[in-house]
Amino acid sequence: MSKLIPIRNNELSSLSTLSNDRKFGTDGIRGPVTSTMNPLFVTKLGWAAGSVLKEEGLSKVFIGKDTRISGYMLESALQAGFISAGMDVTLLGPLPTPGVSYLAKSNNQIGLVISASHNLFEDNGIKFFNKDGHKFSTELEKRIEDKLTQEMSAVEPINLGKANRMNDAQGRYIEFCKSSFTNLDLSNLSILLDCANGATYSVAPSVFRELGAKVDTVAASPDGININQNCGSTSPNNLKEEIINGKYDIGIAFDGDGDRILIVTSDGTVLDGDDILYILSQNISNKSGVVGTLMTNKALELYFEESDISFVRTDVGDKYVLDRLLTNNWQLGGEPSGHIICLDSAPTGDAIIAALKFLQSISVNDYSISNSLKGFKKFPQTLINLKVDNPNKIILSDRFWSRVTKIEKTLGSEGRVLIRPSGTEPLIRIMVESTDSVNSENFCNSLAELALKI
Repeated sequence: MSKLIPIRNNELSSLSTLSNDRKFGTDGIRGPVTSTMNPLFVTKLGWAAGSVLKEEGLSKVFIGKDTRISGYMLESALQAGFISAGMDVTLLGPLPTPGVSYLAKSNNQIGLVISASHNLFEDNGIKFFNKDGHKFSTELEKRIEDKLTQEMSAVEPINLGKANRMNDAQGRYIEFCKSSFTNLDLSNLSILLDCANGATYSVAPSVFRELGAKVDTVAASPDGININQNCGSTSPNNLKEEIINGKYDIGIAFDGDGDRILIVTSDGTVLDGDDILYILSQNISNKSGVVGTLMTNKALELYFEESDISFVRTDVGDKYVLDRLLTNNWQLGGEPSGHIICLDSAPTGDAIIAALKFLQSISVNDYSISNSLKGFKKFPQTLINLKVDNPNKIILSDRFWSRVTKIEKTLGSEGRVLIRPSGTEPLIRIMVESTDSVNSENFCNSLAELALKI
């Protein structure tokens, strides 16, 4: 049965209080365009990042973006900041986040993505990738933050950077995805893609069609403001309805920047990252293991124990999953939210690569998802993302933690409670997991109601 996971004394960073001084969250810098991500700040951010990177002997940077309308504005601001620091800029245009990561690695230079991932269009953000295609280290982020406190000054005119554009960035990424699965034949599959009106809108349909699948799309007509709006991996209901009403073998939902994925079966069942990890782990090497997070379902952990597959949890956030994979020299990791990292194919979480890996894995069962998931039953989880003005106030409340402790004692070995602030939004996340779905829901609701009163 599930063991209780202590939360108040947990050493993982997301359970500590949030710092108001910190710019970087768990996935770059993100916030409203009218405040946090205004063009003046982004220009200085480009200068600060460029100045730090120049100190490291780096002089070139890729800049990609998703489809939100503010991307045009922030692209120009970011470009100006980097050029003022003496960095050369190559603009990639709309491209999934993992596509920028791939180009950064294949060209041995820095990559940035202008995106707020699964957030709505009012927000935007910046994600940073090093020459290996991995997220920036915490140490490098801290150096950029320190530089932001200094007065901005451009280099001498003779040392200013230059700008150019890579016109075939999407084509290069499409070829990368296809070449990673040369033996995958999807000609017998009918697939419905939900592109979240985001960065995958053009790339993903091309990849699956060129691998032979019959492909239809929903939410693949971005207009700058409809990204993630009632669509994509955070809102799969429209995809579910289309799947049920149509004749499709599978539905695949991406998020706005293409680094998260959910799967919808032909009968409308939604599979999350834990389901996907279960299926992908069928092909894992005996010498390797799987990295999950605090949110990973206990049933998956028990399966790994029974299958003699090494498994570790990290803090929530794909950068922490990646760090542990690199430390352990493992290949597979992910989160229930749909971040799936397959280091044998891509240097970061890549939704298109994960989808192709998933299809490759179930091909041995004639693409039957039900047969591929046979024997796997997750513990019921209830998760509430609560919007609050001050997450720290709740995190530090003795009254709140007294209630948490009482629920933990009631659940005993048959459940767990997890409380954590979001690293990217003013939210506190409350999760209760147990063998009884009614208990999970009732306890989670009671904690949410109490949090709103604090």
